[in-house]
Amino acid sequence: MNFKYIIPAIAISLTLLTACNSKKSEEKKAADAKIRTKDDDKADSLLLVYNPTKGDKWIADFVDNLHKKYGFNGNMLVAKDGKILYEKAIGWADYLHRDSLKINSEFELASITKTFTGTAIMQLVEAKKLSLNDDVKKFFPNFPYDGITVKLLLTHRSGMMNYVYFIDDIWRKEKRNMKKGVTNQEVMDIIAERKPNPYVKPDNRFHYNNSNFMVLGAIIEKVTGQRYSQYMMEHIFKPAGMKHTHVYSTTEYEKVPVDVVGHDRTWKYSVAQNFLDGPVGDKGIYSTVHDLVLYDKYLKSNRFINKQSTDSSYVGRNKPVNGHFNYGYGWRMFDGEKMDKVVYHTGWWHGFRHIYVRDLDKNIVVIFLGNLTNGSLMHLDDLYKHLNMPIIRKGAYHGNGSLPGSDED
Repeated sequence: MNFKYIIPAIAISLTLLTACNSKKSEEKKAADAKIRTKDDDKADSLLLVYNPTKGDKWIADFVDNLHKKYGFNGNMLVAKDGKILYEKAIGWADYLHRDSLKINSEFELASITKTFTGTAIMQLVEAKKLSLNDDVKKFFPNFPYDGITVKLLLTHRSGMMNYVYFIDDIWRKEKRNMKKGVTNQEVMDIIAERKPNPYVKPDNRFHYNNSNFMVLGAIIEKVTGQRYSQYMMEHIFKPAGMKHTHVYSTTEYEKVPVDVVGHDRTWKYSVAQNFLDGPVGDKGIYSTVHDLVLYDKYLKSNRFINKQSTDSSYVGRNKPVNGHFNYGYGWRMFDGEKMDKVVYHTGWWHGFRHIYVRDLDKNIVVIFLGNLTNGSLMHLDDLYKHLNMPIIRKGAYHGNGSLPGSDED
């Protein structure tokens, strides 16, 4: 037996074993970080404590004026450095039945859902279940467009048409069932069959529309073998202790089990759910202001995805609008040379209109969830100034992708 060959072999084996164990150790750390503990429950409870007698008086007066002068109806919250400065539920949950909103009322988040979908996609990238450069055809071979990748969907650069208008037109012309929800897979099948013309070629320019994240929702379901609602519950809502957050699709629920009703511009029109409330990923998550504070906390602590993935999500992937506004992986953002790094998303769908703003540098969260789409959230500039934040306007993207006055946001 020649020992001079055995010793190097043993050394190599030990090196490989150490590397393997190190990798397993890192994987275990990552897995453990996502498991909730009693300490998490305690810390989260303290985070959500609010004493109305110590609320920020300036913000209280601002919200009161927003309600009286501009008609804001909904729930709002402002937090800084892990402390709630002010929160309020103001107005009706359902005007027809005169039900008042409560602070834990669940709202359809509309396009704020896109931030969750983007996070889920990055989780699957980390798990090596997909790649940002994967073509949609990898998951759906009959997809009619070439060259559209996961990354282009995340950044609204796919050039696709908006399925919302396309499907709505088909349902009305062919007099299909307007109440039964259509699934993401069914929408994908219809796109494959009808082959609607895209707006522009892939990666030509930023063009915000819901098709991108509906397709991402379909990819999540295809890759995981779970419904979008199941995946989100197991990998985001439960790990973050978001007990009042759910995915409610009309494909799974005949009637969405929440009390908050969306109202379109005036109290005369409440908006009933229909077949377009079936697809998820672009919308479909319901949540509360408190749960969105928890979502912010667990995003910042990299409990959902690692720091590299998080930072990557907040990098603008398009030409900045007005020099500051951009879009990353599921997040809108304000990114100025001397201003704070702010990531946010707006939401506008079937009588709901919201804004969710996270100032990453000042550790501020601003949340307005509204169920009356009257434009009141266009009047938040003074609040941003009070908080010494950049002024965030929904209109920042008009003329460069989103459609003013439409359900796109």
